[in-house]
Amino acid sequence: MVIEMISYRPFYQTLFRLGITEYYLIYKQGMPSNTLHRIKHGEAITTKTINTLCEILNCQVSDIIEYVPDE
Repeated sequence: MVIEMISYRPFYQTLFRLGITEYYLIYKQGMPSNTLHRIKHGEAITTKTINTLCEILNCQVSDIIEYVPDE
């Protein structure tokens, strides 16, 4: 059985590339800390959240998530 997986690895690469911290997202942009907790633990987030992150970071969806098949 193959398990499909969404990875948030690009999100952290994008934060690093832009010099943005989780502190900035929480305290300056109002991103809920539990959302970042969900991302950090590979849990599901909504498309609305992905949209908000793309707006804040001025980036594409592929800069936030990627599909990684489990082989």
